[in-house]
Amino acid sequence: MARAALGWSTADLAQRAEVGINTVNRFEAGQDARMSSVDKLKLVFRAAGVEFIDDARGEGVVKLRSDV
Repeated sequence: MARAALGWSTADLAQRAEVGINTVNRFEAGQDARMSSVDKLKLVFRAAGVEFIDDARGEGVVKLRSDV
């Protein structure tokens, strides 16, 4: 959802996070990914203005900051 909100392709995200495209695909499919790769993805998203928030039901929500 964060990637789509930014208008990035899987290749864009992989390049920015310095991980493989297969890593991005596995992560988005809910499959195993190394924590170091997940951390890289989160850092890239946060730098691009993405906030990760838990809603009232405890489900993850993605929000783009307006100041970026």
